[in-house]
Amino acid sequence: MRISVKVKPNSNKDDIEKLSEREFIIRVKAPARENKANEAAISVLSGYFNVPGRSIRLISGRTSHTKIFDIEH
Repeated sequence: MRISVKVKPNSNKDDIEKLSEREFIIRVKAPARENKANEAAISVLSGYFNVPGRSIRLISGRTSHTKIFDIEH
């Protein structure tokens, strides 16, 4: 399943908000440097979808706030 995610780094807490079936907003405490926000977003998605982190792949948007993830169930 492919989903679109807007990542908001440097937030007060790690949180996920579902906008529609395939669109989410993720707030992470991690900063947007050295891939830390991407790793934190994968961790949040892993908990939300109850899948291991290795089942989540960043397809596009490595340096953008808007990202596309592929999640294997």
